Amino acid sequence: MGKQTRPFRAILSSDWSECLSPSGPFDFIAFAYPQLESELKEIFRSYTGNRISLGEACNRIKGALPGPISPERMDAYLDREFAVYQGVPELIEWCSGKGILFMLNTTGMIGYFQRVFAKGLLPRVPVLSANPLFRFPAGDGDPPFILDLHETRDKGRNTAIVVARMGIPAERVIVMGDSGGDGPHFEWAQLAGAFIIGSMTKHSLATYCDNQGIAIGRRFGLVYGKGETRDVEREMAIDFRGLIRTIKEILRE
Repeated sequence: MGKQTRPFRAILSSDWSECLSPSGPFDFIAFAYPQLESELKEIFRSYTGNRISLGEACNRIKGALPGPISPERMDAYLDREFAVYQGVPELIEWCSGKGILFMLNTTGMIGYFQRVFAKGLLPRVPVLSANPLFRFPAGDGDPPFILDLHETRDKGRNTAIVVARMGIPAERVIVMGDSGGDGPHFEWAQLAGAFIIGSMTKHSLATYCDNQGIAIGRRFGLVYGKGETRDVEREMAIDFRGLIRTIKEILRE
């Protein structure tokens, strides 16, 4: 990251897959290579459940891929399958207007977001922290700052980098996630004194937090119990503009 170019007085560092969007980080790969769908789902469950590392997950994907993913294939996937929870674009826009840095901090792929922003499917965020397994040449739509995320613990490290560079105090830092893969980010947040939000909270995240003594400050959207299957239809009915009131309360505004 370079020198700060505009003042931000707070930050929301959020996961993406199944947290702000119903989609998974490998869905575009399954779209391009349908024969890999079941294997990709198992890899996703394994690292979000903290049974394997993200690095190991990426190694398995690289070993299974029969070919590359071109920008054209990514665009074809986005044209047909891109989805975001209700009110998320408006939430990003509201944060931008209020001087709150909305940081996407995800195990999703940099290339996916490059094309999302290039196609105008989301308001461009100031900072993207994402996996470099798939990355396209830089484009005009890219976020100003892109940080590589190789392991789930990099979420906390990358949020810390941004917070330090922007000079944002801990009480104005909000971290949001949904699954056990966000556990290390929540662990960093608790140590740093940041506020923690569970979004569409999975049992794997609740278990991680219980085991590590991490307190989730607020839960938003659905909360899943052990063995409970995701209800995407109900998830899509949740309006993320409802988080605006919560953010105001956290920041005491």
